[in-house]
Amino acid sequence: MQVEAGTGQAGTKQATLPDVLLQAEGIAKSFAGVLALRDGRLTLRRGSVHALCGGNGAGKSTLLNILMGLLERDSGRIVCKGREVSFEGPADALAAGIAMITQELSPVPGMTVAENLFLGREPRRAGCIVDYRRLNAMATELLERLRFHIDPTATMRSLSLAQTQLVEIAKAISYRSDILIMDEPTSAIGGAETELLFEAIRTLTAYGTGIIYVTHRLSEVFQIADEYTVLRDGNFVGTGRVADIDLAALVSLILGSEMKSEQQYKTHPPPQGAPVLRISGLTKHGQFEDISLDLRPGEVLGIYGLMGSGRSEFLNALYGIDPPDSGTVELNGAPVAIRRPADALAHGFALITEDRKRTGLVLTSSVRENISLSSIARMATAGLIRQAEERSAVTRMIDLFRIKASSPEALVRSMSGGNQQKVVLGRCLSTQPRILLCDEPTRGIDVGAKGEIYAFLSRFVAGGAAAIMVSSEVPEVVGMSDRIVVFRRGRIAGVLEGHEATQSTLLHLAS
Repeated sequence: MQVEAGTGQAGTKQATLPDVLLQAEGIAKSFAGVLALRDGRLTLRRGSVHALCGGNGAGKSTLLNILMGLLERDSGRIVCKGREVSFEGPADALAAGIAMITQELSPVPGMTVAENLFLGREPRRAGCIVDYRRLNAMATELLERLRFHIDPTATMRSLSLAQTQLVEIAKAISYRSDILIMDEPTSAIGGAETELLFEAIRTLTAYGTGIIYVTHRLSEVFQIADEYTVLRDGNFVGTGRVADIDLAALVSLILGSEMKSEQQYKTHPPPQGAPVLRISGLTKHGQFEDISLDLRPGEVLGIYGLMGSGRSEFLNALYGIDPPDSGTVELNGAPVAIRRPADALAHGFALITEDRKRTGLVLTSSVRENISLSSIARMATAGLIRQAEERSAVTRMIDLFRIKASSPEALVRSMSGGNQQKVVLGRCLSTQPRILLCDEPTRGIDVGAKGEIYAFLSRFVAGGAAAIMVSSEVPEVVGMSDRIVVFRRGRIAGVLEGHEATQSTLLHLAS
């Protein structure tokens, strides 16, 4: 790590403020000539939570990666605990007392939870042999202190996305850093786990830790943050105390315009007619039991439940990823057997998975290849792809979802989360589905992109199709659903009409 002397009277004055842990000014970064960040700024104070807000592509992740030493800045200055610094890598940032929970989870799948938590910091006997008894005890103590109910000896590949997120949170907290960066820490967890995280945050800040908190769930800003900074299109827009701003004003800063509520996007007429899908007694032992429900044409059926309630497992079974042990599925009154995703596609189902990075996209492939992936067989003759037809289909999806990409050949991994999710939607819609299964369709995307997805879902069912939407966000599931099925411990705890549902009712049924 290189430490540079502060320059300028203003810089010296700011660096000596006793409560300032980290200060960034005028941070800029370009990629291949494209400016991703023009004027990144942030001041983090000791014992506070500072919300870094902005839409997808605003420059938040770029700024955080620079602060963590993952990227080198083109210009600007960073002052950490009174010293101007230039980190050459994450090890330098960790040595300076900065730890980070990244939005993109990166566990080692074949290792245990305990091994992942203390990777590179394992207790050893005789200086070389890992002391697994002590390692597991350390992991148990950490997880129990945070009240994260996860087996430290389980392999990471056996965990759900939500459990993996909790392990990443615990790992970052275990460094006992003065500065903790949390990038979308609640994107994969439910309300109960979020409250546990907030309790841990309050404990950390009481001991003087400063936390930079990034979330697209703006209600969390008002629950946990003391100060905020807004970036838009790579530029600093404004900063202040959370107590001095309301949600409408914050959204206006982020978008440059007002945001509609979820209910305003629900423009489709009430569903009518006989059920297009009827499910009876669907069971997957150890995951969910005796699930019976129906889905009508023109309906968005919401599914709500806490982590471990069986929501995602139910959708995966319905789509043939992990087929059920028993139960029946009827489509338009006729029984169907769905034992694999190819069967689901053939019957007009499409699935938006919970984790777009791991199961929804091929990150090393292009936008074109990802969109056409599920429908390519329809555009081939004797094994040869009709390229003009493929290009036309892909262009339609790019235009429909307003996907921002330099070209259809751009790699998906280079895109923002919101645009990646739109690529997933484009791939699903290209199969011409009649039933869309959505597992957390707006996870980790900004309020603007959320609005576009809400509008799409409403248009989709207005044409006579139907959708099942799993969501951990109460305003989303209430605002977009015609009916809501509540899961609790693998069973249906209740079914509510959309207009009857409230946050307290849903939480009561789900708990």
